[in-house]
Amino acid sequence: MSTLNILTDTQPAPRQRLPKWLKRPLPKPGMSFTSNVIDDLNLVTVCESAKCPNRTECWSHKTATLMILGNVCTRPCGFCSIAKGKTETVQIDEPERVAEAAARLGLEHVVITSVTRDDLPDGGAEHFYNCILAVRERTGADIEVLTPDFRGDRAAIHRVTEAHPDVFNHNTETVPRLYHRVRRNAVYQRTLDLLIQVKETDPTIITKSGLMLGLGETREEVLEVCADLRAAGCDMITIGQYLQPTPENLPVERFLPPEEFDEVGDQVRAMGFKLVASGPFVRSSYNAGEMAAVLGNDS
Repeated sequence: MSTLNILTDTQPAPRQRLPKWLKRPLPKPGMSFTSNVIDDLNLVTVCESAKCPNRTECWSHKTATLMILGNVCTRPCGFCSIAKGKTETVQIDEPERVAEAAARLGLEHVVITSVTRDDLPDGGAEHFYNCILAVRERTGADIEVLTPDFRGDRAAIHRVTEAHPDVFNHNTETVPRLYHRVRRNAVYQRTLDLLIQVKETDPTIITKSGLMLGLGETREEVLEVCADLRAAGCDMITIGQYLQPTPENLPVERFLPPEEFDEVGDQVRAMGFKLVASGPFVRSSYNAGEMAAVLGNDS
């Protein structure tokens, strides 16, 4: 079995040029509609803040992942380009603006994520709850949330599940050995426990998680994490290529070719997940509506 290169803390990898399979198209005219909606409603998207390589495609199709609770995060994750520092005041009218954006964009599957807000007593769970209800009342769309771990606060996690999102996503991101560099202040078991709690609280909610490859993990470690996620009752998993968003973020240790993502995907599917998406440009919210629709049609 082939393995992924292992990163050592003492030998940082040099910055690499993107291989040909990771080139993305230039912006298209259709992007302006999505951009105008976001700007007009004074909203934030993870598409922009995290410098997602799929933004051109998604925004051209009037699709965006809305990010609530501000644009400043309380955790210094090594992979993420979202600003860290003094957080912003929670905007009470944000749920209504999120719902309005979903309506204007004509979204049938709305993905709502957030920065991590360890400074809030409930980590922002009540705000998630209010956003879910507002979007559902305004649009009737399916709703997927991509949440932080709420520091393992079971009451906070339960509050989000009380709003009954159709999909509850919480990303594992990487393997446990690399958490201290990639997901500082996160705890691997806490991630698994969150997914377990969601399923125990409401088995009808689809649970989902995601991994980035190319940070120094081995194939064996990836498969072990996927096995743990499946044991936690996780229904869907996304596996994509990590891309360094800024020079200040962790470097890419290896660009995996598409055929290797296919191999990993096949191995993970054999574990019994209901749906697996594995490829260089796969992201947790990329084509989320299509993924959920496939799972819904199969159920």
